[in-house]
Order: sequence, then C-alpha cells, then structure tokens
Amino acid sequence: MTDATGILHLLAFAAEPGGGNPAGVVLDATALDDADMLRIAADLGYPETAFVTARDGDRLRVRYFSPEAEVPFCGHATIATAVALAEAEGPGEFVFETTAGDVRVSARDDGGRIAAGFTSVEPVVRDFHDPSPLLALLGLDADDLDPRMPLAEAFAGNWHPVVAVRTLERFDAFGYDADALRVLMHERGWTGTVTVVHVPGEVADGAVVEARNLFPVGDITEDPATGSAAAALGAYLRDRVGLPAPFHVTVHQGRHIGRPSILEVEVPTTGGIHVGGGATPM
Repeated sequence: MTDATGILHLLAFAAEPGGGNPAGVVLDATALDDADMLRIAADLGYPETAFVTARDGDRLRVRYFSPEAEVPFCGHATIATAVALAEAEGPGEFVFETTAGDVRVSARDDGGRIAAGFTSVEPVVRDFHDPSPLLALLGLDADDLDPRMPLAEAFAGNWHPVVAVRTLERFDAFGYDADALRVLMHERGWTGTVTVVHVPGEVADGAVVEARNLFPVGDITEDPATGSAAAALGAYLRDRVGLPAPFHVTVHQGRHIGRPSILEVEVPTTGGIHVGGGATPM
C-alpha cells in the first residue's frame, strides 16, 4: 500500500476486486510545496491525490491535486485518506479542512474492514443555464432526458452539472469529445465532473442510481467513483427533484470503464450530504 516515497495507494468505493477509484495519499506533506504536490499527482496519474499539509489533533488540512491542477475537494481521496488514517492510528472522527470548507470524516471498524464516510459542506443547487452546448457534446436531445429529473447544477464541494438520461440504452451509448468537454468545463467553472445518471426504477428512498462521471483530465476520460458528485446528486434529489428527506440512495458507477464502484448516499432533511464506502490497498 505504501511505496518507498511514503505515498499510499488505495482503491476507494470498489464494488468488487478490480473496481473502485485509485487515489494517492500522503499523510505527512508538511515538507511539500505546491509544485511538489502537483508533480507527485501527475506522476501517479490517478484522478486525485490527497495531501495532509497540516494537523492539529483530529483537525487536518487536506489538499487535493489531479494530474493537472489542484481541486477544491475530492470525495474518493477523502475516503482513502480516512481509511489510511484508521489503518495507521485506529478508527476515529476527523475534520478535514479543505479548500471547499470543513468536511466531517469518520472511519470505523466494520467486521474487520474499515468503513469510512464524509459529510459534505453545505450544498447548493442552481438552475442550469444554456445546457445546449453540453447536450450537443454528449449527442443528447430533449427526448433523451428523464422528465422526472430536470437539468440543474449542484455543489457539495465541487460544481457538477447533473444530466438524467431516460433510457439505459442511451445512457450506455453516449460518447463525447474529451478536448471539447475540457474547454466547456473550464468555461463553466465545473471543477468536479459532468454527472450523467439513469434511474431505472422509481425516484424514491432506496433508489439505485446508475452514474457516469465524465472527467477529461490527462489520460482519464471517465471517473470510476466520484464522492463529491454523489453528494451533489443527493442534494439535487432533495432540493430540485423534491425527494422527501431523510432518504438513502445507492450510486453504481464505473461499469463503463471496467472499475465497478458503489457509493452509499444518506441525505438528511437539511445540511451536508453523507457519502460512505471503503478503500483497500492497491
């Protein structure tokens, strides 16, 4: 799990062996500057790497870098960091001070494995103005969209546009130009992923959501498991779809790139969204 440089390598939210989202974790990055952290993240090539840059008891300053830039928050690397801390020190409760705000994090023993979770910053959901450029990039039109789930943008650490596709066939089949999407995401300030979902059954408590999170960074085009997007989706379902809270949904992600992942999302009546899962050594 740990290489000779002190970098830990974990898979977060794996649904089965070979699944999950890889993350690098550096539990003591106090001697690293921004250039060092970006270089390490680029060398690893994982969607994100987490760096603990300061600590005061159970409060940790955590920064996240993709292979190309710092990002405000990363859910799967948060889960990986919580598991790494629990493996080193034992289960506990923490507060991660992130660029997006304070995130409450827990790690507990669950029958011999570490289960971890985080509660997001206060989420925000807003109207999606002029979605036509994104829909054109994805090759989708109005008939492809799920009328139960209107287009919107949601924030729970990063901004994510949420696009709900009506049929599984269109959800599985759409594609996109990575370079063009990267430009659009930069223009719109989408620091997370483009979240495309399909709900095969009722949109209700206990629903299973199929998700694809588009993330054109470096050699990556699609993210296997996206904790910030799962939290944003929970806020979207509460605040825009009007699903009565509290409720729970399960997000299945990563199937399209051969890395199946499961994220458990608990949505309270108000406040931050809880996302749970685990992480295992690579």
